[in-house]
Amino acid sequence: MRHGPYAAFLLMGLALTAPARASDKFWSTFADVASVGIPIAAGGITLYEHDRNGLIQLAETGAVALAATEALRYSIPETRPNGGDHSFPSLHTSAAFAGAGFIHARYGWQTGLPFEILAAAVGFARVQTRDHHWYDVVAGAAIGEGSAFLLTRRLTENTRVSVAGDTRGGLISVSARF
Repeated sequence: MRHGPYAAFLLMGLALTAPARASDKFWSTFADVASVGIPIAAGGITLYEHDRNGLIQLAETGAVALAATEALRYSIPETRPNGGDHSFPSLHTSAAFAGAGFIHARYGWQTGLPFEILAAAVGFARVQTRDHHWYDVVAGAAIGEGSAFLLTRRLTENTRVSVAGDTRGGLISVSARF
């Protein structure tokens, strides 16, 4: 896989993380933009790679992360540090890590690492602006990353592991291409 085309995404992200002044307004805007921008970048990469299956897996990852996050937000009455409602878990962080985790799981850690760092910065921003507690952000990251790694398959898999089971037993199947 070619990494050169992703340099523009990385440079934009790095420019966003090096502000002249780190005000709450900056961090709030950064979190808003990056939490949407990372999943959009993931979609852009799949389109660039003509990776239809990857696009489907990204949509599944996003849907599961969003559904789980929203279900928890409206089930657990947690007040935000700034006084608002629906603090647990962080939706911004969940979305950012779903996109970053997808890129990591699908295209490898070398491609995913810059996006994972940006997603971590989203979590930092949400705590910095007092929109979330640290544990809201950790839960959002776990939901996003977990959804990605559960639903995304490596693009160039030479080995596959499948798991199946019911109440009477289980099966682990390993297949390899030579």
